[in-house]
Amino acid sequence: MLLRVIVLALSVQGEEPFCKLWGNPDIPLLSKTGDFILGGIFTLHNNIKESKPTLKSAPEALFAETMIFAIEQINNRTDILPNVSLGYKIYDTCDTVPLAIKAAMALMSGAGEAQPSTLPCSQQSSIHAIIGHSASSPTIGIATLVGQFNIPVISHFATCACLSNRKEFPTFFRTIPSDYYQSRALAQLVKHFGWTWVGTIRSDNDYGNSGMATFIKAAEQEGICIEYSEVIYRTNSREKFLKTVEVIKMASSKTIVAFAIFIDMEFLIKELLLQNITGLQWVGSESWVSAKNVATKENYRIYKGAIGFSIANAEIPGLKEFLLSVRPSSTSGNTGLIKLWEDMFDCSFNTSHSKTCTGSENLHLINNLYTDASELRITYNVYKAVYTVAHALHDLLACQDSQGPCMANQKDTLPVQIPKSVCSESCRPGTRKATKKGKPVCCFDCLPCAEGEIIYCTKCPLEYRANKEKDQCILKDIEFLSYDEIMGRILIIFALLGALLSSTVTAVFFKFRDTPIVKANNSELSFLLLFSLTLCFLCSLTFIGEPTQWSCMLRQTAFGITFVLCISCVLGKTIVVLMAFRATMPGSNVMKCFGPTQQRLSVLSFTLLQTLTCIIWLVKHPPFPSKNISSNKEVIILECEMGSTVAFYIVLGYIGLLSVMCFVLAFLARKLPDNFNEAKFITFSMLVFCSVWITFIPSYISSPGKYTVAVEVFAILASSFGLLLCIFIPKCYIILLKPDKNSKKHLMALLVQQAKLKFRSIMNCMLR
Repeated sequence: MLLRVIVLALSVQGEEPFCKLWGNPDIPLLSKTGDFILGGIFTLHNNIKESKPTLKSAPEALFAETMIFAIEQINNRTDILPNVSLGYKIYDTCDTVPLAIKAAMALMSGAGEAQPSTLPCSQQSSIHAIIGHSASSPTIGIATLVGQFNIPVISHFATCACLSNRKEFPTFFRTIPSDYYQSRALAQLVKHFGWTWVGTIRSDNDYGNSGMATFIKAAEQEGICIEYSEVIYRTNSREKFLKTVEVIKMASSKTIVAFAIFIDMEFLIKELLLQNITGLQWVGSESWVSAKNVATKENYRIYKGAIGFSIANAEIPGLKEFLLSVRPSSTSGNTGLIKLWEDMFDCSFNTSHSKTCTGSENLHLINNLYTDASELRITYNVYKAVYTVAHALHDLLACQDSQGPCMANQKDTLPVQIPKSVCSESCRPGTRKATKKGKPVCCFDCLPCAEGEIIYCTKCPLEYRANKEKDQCILKDIEFLSYDEIMGRILIIFALLGALLSSTVTAVFFKFRDTPIVKANNSELSFLLLFSLTLCFLCSLTFIGEPTQWSCMLRQTAFGITFVLCISCVLGKTIVVLMAFRATMPGSNVMKCFGPTQQRLSVLSFTLLQTLTCIIWLVKHPPFPSKNISSNKEVIILECEMGSTVAFYIVLGYIGLLSVMCFVLAFLARKLPDNFNEAKFITFSMLVFCSVWITFIPSYISSPGKYTVAVEVFAILASSFGLLLCIFIPKCYIILLKPDKNSKKHLMALLVQQAKLKFRSIMNCMLR
């Protein structure tokens, strides 16, 4: 259910500004008017989709009725707030943070009250204090919101230590101790029994995360080691709960410390029961270890012997009689009680239902958490919260100028403050204590925590980093060369452009395959070289995107094989040029040794050797995706580990060896007479190719993160473009723009010129 925000629109009528309520007002489930109104925010439903209060899992209806009981009790007393009546408005949050904030906004805006359509914008809130919530996360939302308007929030069960921060929550109070003390006590309890090797489970909310962080810090001080730390939450998928169960099964520690709310633990219990995981020692936080709904006969197999701390039980005289005497009515302020009544007696006040409620059903016959007044540990905190507000209001109404809380009204008197007497101020979150040499322990300096540490220098998990305020661990940004970023898109465009250009040249060569320029330069090797260049351009695409098992295996092997195929073809063409010149020597039959069949076999042999190396690499130690968290403390770099560095350098070295061989042979043949300057073009293309890969090595080593991959992709594209442009573009120029040079007549003239040069060379050799 989405949070619908009530917006107050400012409209000007004359000189007096008015505010108008937009949207439908939220009606409280339980309400009563009075001189002072107290707000109540509780979880009467555990799920937004549920239509009935779940009395078996949450006694929040008891909290709401206890608040009403305390207010009625105060209204009937003469020693507290005489001649003043207290009212209430109680809302249901369905145990969600958005609805808790929505309820707080409804309380502040006066939504649901009988009121004119427009109100003065300067009108103060009709709520003087808010009781609730039970959970820490909703309470943080409520306190953050209403604190801006100086409205007190008194919680009966929100125990997160973070709520003790007076700077962030100046108007928050509670009638229950902070988890700071419970967490440290749990660590001492575990230490007492000698359990120094434990696992931990926490709810993924403010209660669990904050409480467990304090426990882990205290546990480390006590010499306790943590084997694993799992996170659960009731909205998680079953697969996540099964993963947690698997961690518990595989762990060697036999003691588990669970800092979680009981609803989250119920989901975990179901999976533990299904897999019959018993024999573990559970240490629990108060939220679940003392909950009655957890201590069932079925759960005993899992949780027998569980220990922890609980709130002391208490007795509230007259509460049980009040609970059994309540009756539903048709008034608008009792809609919540009507729904509760229908659920308890399985009837309806709607006459169309099979069983109609009369309103006079006997509550004495009902036995559930609502009617059970024997366990009032948390309920008593609600009772105390109401009386706390009542006493505060009583003191304010009874005070006189210059006395008690009214002293602050006098400008010439000293301010409602306790004088400070400390040697050193408490260290703020993000710093740690460092005792001063020769000074008492009360005197210390506050030193900043190291990178990746929060609160009082607790280290964040490896995949998390500290936020700017160093009070919370946040997930690191994930970095890889993505299709969505500009650099990735530019590389993709050039890769596709290269593949398209190679295909275009192939089409041109195929169309003019019977012309001299195509035939004279070994057309079969030319077509194979163009095919391999197309693959080289396309293989660069495997380096872009999030690394996966398949992409990591494909990118290096595809690169290695396609480039060897490419260089083998260029090497074959170079050898053909050399052999063609040797074949014109008297008595030479060298071309018989390197004819078309031998050329095919040489290319196949070179490529097959690289393919065999890559297959062995993939079978023995294949590349795999990994998270690099050491190179950069701020981000997680997703990259492909080579699996075997030796195999990677063998593949790369083999390409380099063939490239050097090709360059040397082409350089030696650069001045030999051949058709259409083939040797010169090959020499220049290999010069570009080798230059690119020589400069690649230092750039690859020095580039951080995703730029390492970008450098490799750039080297692949640059070297491929170098081969394509240097070898084939001059030929395409002649084919398309100088067709007169692509004729038998021109070829014969070249052959005559080459024959003269060869004859002259032979004569020189003979004269020597």
